[in-house]
Amino acid sequence: MPTPQIRADVAAARGGDDDAFERLVEATYNEIFTLAARLTQNHDDALDVVQEAYLRAYRGLIDFRGEARFTTWMHRITVNCASTLLSRRGRYRCDQIEQDVIELNGEYHPERRLDASEISFEVQSALDDLPTNLRVVVVLKDVFDLAHTEIANQLGISATAVKVRLHRGRKRMRLSVQASRETRESIASSSASYQVRHAM
Repeated sequence: MPTPQIRADVAAARGGDDDAFERLVEATYNEIFTLAARLTQNHDDALDVVQEAYLRAYRGLIDFRGEARFTTWMHRITVNCASTLLSRRGRYRCDQIEQDVIELNGEYHPERRLDASEISFEVQSALDDLPTNLRVVVVLKDVFDLAHTEIANQLGISATAVKVRLHRGRKRMRLSVQASRETRESIASSSASYQVRHAM
């Protein structure tokens, strides 16, 4: 639920109160920047996306009717801005998504929400390596903890497609983390064997 202050500021900003809009920016900036950074994987790109997102929000606020929370509306704008930027720079390619939900195996527990301060290097790398259309769903669900229906509304796809992309993204991340750990363990084992041989 939006706070009374955010609701009041939205109403005031729609009426032309620039100070109210500045308060909305201050209240949501950290969350919107984190989302942009996760999607673009680049600090400067994230700043560009955030600037464009708030500019679009300012221009479109008169049409914001409040059916969704202001932050949800900002999420949608930010995702669109990030996709536009990545597409323009030739880094976005939307894969064809299979309609069958992929079942996950192993000891991976995707239901645990990922906290931005706790994501390991391996998991962060796996997230960064995902195609944008999968990464955005994983970020919105596992970092921002949005419901499938909210994500679907933001991306303009069905809830089923959200679940499919989420399963695919999580599976790719699991396999990537497993491969990284196996490689590291293999290197460590080889190094230990080398040291033992030369110590004899």
